[in-house]
Amino acid sequence: MASVTEATAAVDAATAELDPPLAALHLPSLRANLADLRRRAAGTRIRIASKSVRSLGVLREVLGPDLRGDDAVRGIMAYSLSEALWLVELGCDDVLLGYPTVDRSALRALAADDAALAAVTLMVDNVRQLEIARDAGVVGARVCIDVDGSLRLGPVHLGVRRSPLRDATDVEPLVRAARDMGFRVVGAMFYEAQVAGVPDNVRGIGVVKRLSMRRLVAIRQAVAETIEQITGTAPEIINSGGSGSVAESASAPAVTEVTAGSGLYVPGLFDHYSTFTPRPSLFFALPAVRTPAPGFTTFLYGGYVASGVPGVDRLPVPAMPSGLRYLGREGAGEVQTPVKGSVPIGQRSWWRHAKAGEVCERFDTLHVVDETAEGPAIVEQWPTYRGEGKCFG
Repeated sequence: MASVTEATAAVDAATAELDPPLAALHLPSLRANLADLRRRAAGTRIRIASKSVRSLGVLREVLGPDLRGDDAVRGIMAYSLSEALWLVELGCDDVLLGYPTVDRSALRALAADDAALAAVTLMVDNVRQLEIARDAGVVGARVCIDVDGSLRLGPVHLGVRRSPLRDATDVEPLVRAARDMGFRVVGAMFYEAQVAGVPDNVRGIGVVKRLSMRRLVAIRQAVAETIEQITGTAPEIINSGGSGSVAESASAPAVTEVTAGSGLYVPGLFDHYSTFTPRPSLFFALPAVRTPAPGFTTFLYGGYVASGVPGVDRLPVPAMPSGLRYLGREGAGEVQTPVKGSVPIGQRSWWRHAKAGEVCERFDTLHVVDETAEGPAIVEQWPTYRGEGKCFG
């Protein structure tokens, strides 16, 4: 991938005087990825998934200094209510929780903040979640119904285990309960992880993706109609998709917005999508500290393993120099990572995380590299959530 080579060469040159470990963001690639997401969405609104970003500087680059965006890219999908409240304090006026919350202290803070109540939409798929919010004093909050987007073929479940709600029949009693408890049901979310989050090189995945998208067309429409019938108002939000399925989800009937975040950084798992050609923008550097044998190098740190089913695809991907390969019995380690390949002691290598925002939990700062008249240079330093002193779980 020529773009990986170009971007890593740029961040390597710009950070030459800094000691690793460090994380660097190639700003031209980030901007190109955002432009590509806009193109693929084709006018359907994009909501930014903060879990896949975890840097206020990046959120401001994408959404503007007030975190409010424009007609095409607007709103944040947060992964924690505490995070959502913080983002509202910083100016964001549209935060959709991507997951249900039972954080009673955060719910009490929401109940006491009129601006947050207007800006934050809670995610629910069970009446118990509503009861916990109500008992914490939350009255009149906006809620969104999480509807299962997985595909089931007989006993086989393809996708992630999220909501127990499968269709409009399942959704109806929860919408009625929410209305009767004083909540405002403003929409529904459908996350088809087996489409958005699975690379195209997985055997048989093309059929799974086509069947999944076809199944959801009628279900989204029926859920939207059910919400309108019960509340008397057409839903504001019919959210779907992820960075890997922006075009497919954006063009689907009833969808009002798609969610994207990983597509800004382009982690290792995105190397095997055939429907678009993104540009990796986020990298981290590790120092070579040992030569345990000829043809082998040991780097300090590096065990930044992605969440999900443990496997080789969850390990960081070597980006530069080329040809580095893991040792089968060691892999990426918390304090050292031995590989096949020669890098002199004192020099460094560049890597990409298998996923996106998770790597920001390992670094305080993203060194932002842009092209200048003098060549690639660090133009800003953006704290990660960790660098802001924030930990949302």
